Amino acid sequence: MNTTQAPVTTFEAKKHFEILDGLRGVAAFAVVVFHFMEWIYTDPSKNFIGHGFLAVDFFFCLSGFVIGYAYDDRIAKMGIRKFFVSRIVRLHPLVVAGSVLGLLAFLFDPFGGHLELYSKGKIFLTFLCSLFLIPLPVIADRGFNLFSFNAPAWSLFWEYIANIVYAFVLFRIGRRFLFLFTLLSAAAICFVAYNSGNLLGGWSGPTFWDGCARISYSFLAGLLIYRSNWIIKNKLGFFGLTILLLLAFVMPFSEWNWLSEPLVILFYFPLLISLGAGAQLTSGLKKICVFSGNISYPLYMTHYAFLWMFGNYYTNQKPDNTQLIYIVITSVIFLVVFAYLVMVFYDIPLRKYLSNKWIKKNVSQNENIVNN
Repeated sequence: MNTTQAPVTTFEAKKHFEILDGLRGVAAFAVVVFHFMEWIYTDPSKNFIGHGFLAVDFFFCLSGFVIGYAYDDRIAKMGIRKFFVSRIVRLHPLVVAGSVLGLLAFLFDPFGGHLELYSKGKIFLTFLCSLFLIPLPVIADRGFNLFSFNAPAWSLFWEYIANIVYAFVLFRIGRRFLFLFTLLSAAAICFVAYNSGNLLGGWSGPTFWDGCARISYSFLAGLLIYRSNWIIKNKLGFFGLTILLLLAFVMPFSEWNWLSEPLVILFYFPLLISLGAGAQLTSGLKKICVFSGNISYPLYMTHYAFLWMFGNYYTNQKPDNTQLIYIVITSVIFLVVFAYLVMVFYDIPLRKYLSNKWIKKNVSQNENIVNN
């Protein structure tokens, strides 16, 4: 029995939250910079963006809000099958692209690696698991990531799990149970942070279940924000909210992470989602926000193949600080341009093709039913 009551009074006409889109792009950019700095500063306390990994938790919270907004009032009519198809069409083309790029970087890295240590069968199996988002942390040269050929895919794995739980459970329950589940997930977040000393886990075999805690709370919190209509009208605008978001990523990395990181995830990010949904956007910034939102997912899913090559280069060549500044800045610009090209010439056309094919298949099936 579906007891959910979507706040239709506020969202009668489906609007687009351009500022939230823009913030998603800012978070993706922060992840890329953070991954570069990880190689340069092995001591996180010296990394100026040492909490860039928290961008993933912001993604999760934003995802819960957007999924609720997009599907709460129509998933019952569209059906679970169509919901899953729409999510796969939206997400999986770049899962495949990231896996292929990761494999190519592994096989043809000009700066090093230990390809000879791995059999062809192991490499193929790892690649196959990466394509289908089956965790397999077996490649030592890739830090035993859940997905060795595309490390960021660990968050997509949990995103898929969240979508499955949403389709079968969450969209059917009311706010009372949703609030209860959110509280339980908050307790899990606090436990993981206290037990591990931080919330950096989720990407590797040993920290697998940390990822479950991270997606559970943030996704539920985002969904709760939407259903509770916790939208805060404000005039902070895109730049004001961008500064507030970046503050979370540049927060000092310290012995108090077990406390500071849960506070950011439990309260600060949900607050930013509420503010972002209620903020006013000046017309001149709309294109920037739209571009930022569009590029965020391609950038997130395609950048890490290059990061492994950068890491091997940095480890073997030991460039000085001046060289590093030019290399990192140039690399980030290159990755943004590359992500844009992947989006324009691969992701958008493929998603359009798959969507049209699905529509034609449904039309054909409906015609056969009528004719029979």
